[in-house]
Amino acid sequence: MNKIEIFTDGGSRGNPGLGAIGFVVREGENIVYKNGEKIGHCTNNEAEYQAVIRALEYVQNKYKKIPIQFYLDSELVVKQLNGEYRVKDKKLKVLFIKIREMIIALGGAVVFTHITREKNKTADALVNYALD
Repeated sequence: MNKIEIFTDGGSRGNPGLGAIGFVVREGENIVYKNGEKIGHCTNNEAEYQAVIRALEYVQNKYKKIPIQFYLDSELVVKQLNGEYRVKDKKLKVLFIKIREMIIALGGAVVFTHITREKNKTADALVNYALD
């Protein structure tokens, strides 16, 4: 296996409000795992970060030292995770640090890419299903 791809999404109804995450793990063209779940009261950005964390938790014992390509439809979160934007919010900073630590534990081969919402339909549907 050359790499895995993970599509993540997070959202909250009310912003802040009831939040949920969704993520899809793919090996090539095959979906090997998908998950959507409520995560409690949060902002949209907190939910986006939590989706990445939940996905990293899933892969941490299964895919060490394998490149991981993340796809998110939140441009802000992608730019923060890639170090292009500073993380100013205190809650997001804690989540950001946790993600960085998890990436190091996986061997560091993680890339975050922004995609349009249309290309992230499955993860988005998982979020909405969990919220409904």
